[in-house]
Amino acid sequence: MSTHGRAAEVERALRTAPAHALPETLTAVLGRELPRIRRARLLVNDYHSRVLLPVEPFLPAPARPAGGEPAAPIRIRGSAAGRAFVSRRAVVAPGPVDGPAPPDGDGGAVFVPVTARGERLGVLEFGTSGGGWDDAGLTGLEEIGAVFGSALRVAWNHTDRYERARRSQRLTLAAELQWQLLPGHACAGDGYSLAGHLEPAYSIGGDNFDWSAEHDHLALTVTNGSGTGIQAALLTSLTVGALRNARRSGADIGEQASLANDMVHVRYGGREFTETLVMRIDLADGVVHVIDAGSPRILRLRGAEVTRIPLEQQLPLGMFPDTEYRPQRFRLEPGDRLVIVSDGVFSARSARGEFGTHALEQATRRSRLQDAAEVPLTIVTELIEHHEGADLADDAVVVCLDWHRPGARPAAERE
Repeated sequence: MSTHGRAAEVERALRTAPAHALPETLTAVLGRELPRIRRARLLVNDYHSRVLLPVEPFLPAPARPAGGEPAAPIRIRGSAAGRAFVSRRAVVAPGPVDGPAPPDGDGGAVFVPVTARGERLGVLEFGTSGGGWDDAGLTGLEEIGAVFGSALRVAWNHTDRYERARRSQRLTLAAELQWQLLPGHACAGDGYSLAGHLEPAYSIGGDNFDWSAEHDHLALTVTNGSGTGIQAALLTSLTVGALRNARRSGADIGEQASLANDMVHVRYGGREFTETLVMRIDLADGVVHVIDAGSPRILRLRGAEVTRIPLEQQLPLGMFPDTEYRPQRFRLEPGDRLVIVSDGVFSARSARGEFGTHALEQATRRSRLQDAAEVPLTIVTELIEHHEGADLADDAVVVCLDWHRPGARPAAERE
């Protein structure tokens, strides 16, 4: 059967499978259509995006091994599975791999990225037999990974199985609320690539990012919430919900900010507020409309030069009633990169002093050859190293936007 035919068979099978049973359904259909695949295992990235965690097979109670140890996580950095995750390309790993070896064959594996609309969801590990893989075969597996990613993205919210698998420890309730607000880790469209990361992952306060891709523009907000714990999470939930409600009602960004401001002030009476960056990027010409209602900062990387976008800092949302917000504008050029950070990045302090604007600019410059999806985690990793292993004292949000020429396909979809 042709590559296209196999992918179509996989798509048909996944479309009718129960949401919790996608890995088992994929294994069954590949057993029929591609006998070289002896086993399949889904690995999902954890909240830190530093390791890949296996989605354990679903077994009825009588078939579960007594006292079995869960499979070990696989570090993204330095592993074949991690290379597939980062590069979005299939990676062949000859020789034994984690987990039980196939009943016959050489015990090698192929790691295939699982993606959906530019977002990396994990990796499929295929135990294989029958010799090497040519380029056509690997391309066919990558197509199957993309089909599986689209199905997984839809199924994710219909079951807790995949969300549960990516947790190496229990989330606090505040973190649970915050993660449910996030739109994802990455998004790619016609002419842009976008990615974001929130750290720390398992116990967080009120920082957040949000985006929405439309036919003519990209909406983006970064929120630097005040306080900690559940109260901070509730404040941020109200802010993000109010901004979304106004945006979905057709309000421009000035109205979005004003309406969210009023909702937060009605609830908290000015005692609590949120520092928020509200943006709209016109896809036709790269014009950015932005309201700086607080502390999140924007750095622009153009070539090798990093500069901070100068903005008029306006009142945080919720501080005073009936506040009017005035959008400012600047224009992106093809090849520009925007890095947007909360104050948990540029104001972070450790025994070594403040992380600061200079370190942030250096980290941004060093990441210029990386894909947009890698940049937020690269900057957060440098921030963690600055803390020398100590816990971060504040939430850290990093969002990266790569702007290509209008009409160009993002790098993740080229080649």
